[in-house]
Amino acid sequence: MTQDAEGTLNAIILAGGKSRRLGTDKTVLELGGKRLTEIVLEAVGGVAREAIVVTNSPHLFEDLPARLVSDVVAGAGPLGGILSGLLVSNRKHNLVVGCDMPFLNVGLLRYLGQLIDDHDVVIPRFNGYFEPLHAVYSRDCIEPIRALLARRDFAIVDFLDQVRVRYVEQDEIDALDPSHLSFFNVNTPEDLERAKAEVERRRHLAAS
Repeated sequence: MTQDAEGTLNAIILAGGKSRRLGTDKTVLELGGKRLTEIVLEAVGGVAREAIVVTNSPHLFEDLPARLVSDVVAGAGPLGGILSGLLVSNRKHNLVVGCDMPFLNVGLLRYLGQLIDDHDVVIPRFNGYFEPLHAVYSRDCIEPIRALLARRDFAIVDFLDQVRVRYVEQDEIDALDPSHLSFFNVNTPEDLERAKAEVERRRHLAAS
């Protein structure tokens, strides 16, 4: 039995990181006239009841329709960001994505939410790799994450063997997002150019 994801999830958007490879702060980067974080907010708005942005620079996001929270554990990377979001969320299940993912597929996001059932994590497995920043986490993950951070282990996948996980396999992903752009993120100048080209391609398709 599955559930309707819309309205049952909150979304946690991780807006940390140093953007070293990109050479500029990706949290304020624009693509097609919109900030990356705005694009992500619009996508998760199709499946989530509330958006939570985890950031240590809240002044950059005050104009956005989201709840802003800071990291509760300094220097803990994305795992610390997930914990920070889960701690303040008023929903048991939470979609977690990065702020630099401009091509999130709402159908795939909704599918992840529908699979949660009695699992603690729903996570895609694509090309042999996990996609932990495109996954759904239960608040029951809070204590396993805290235990991991207490050991100074910041690898998200290291607590998966302690919780109930539903892996989303490649054939399921292909059915909803055959282009696999859901997992694309902007990390380098080359990524940014590719994203701009994709935005233009989509504009031309929409206009034709």
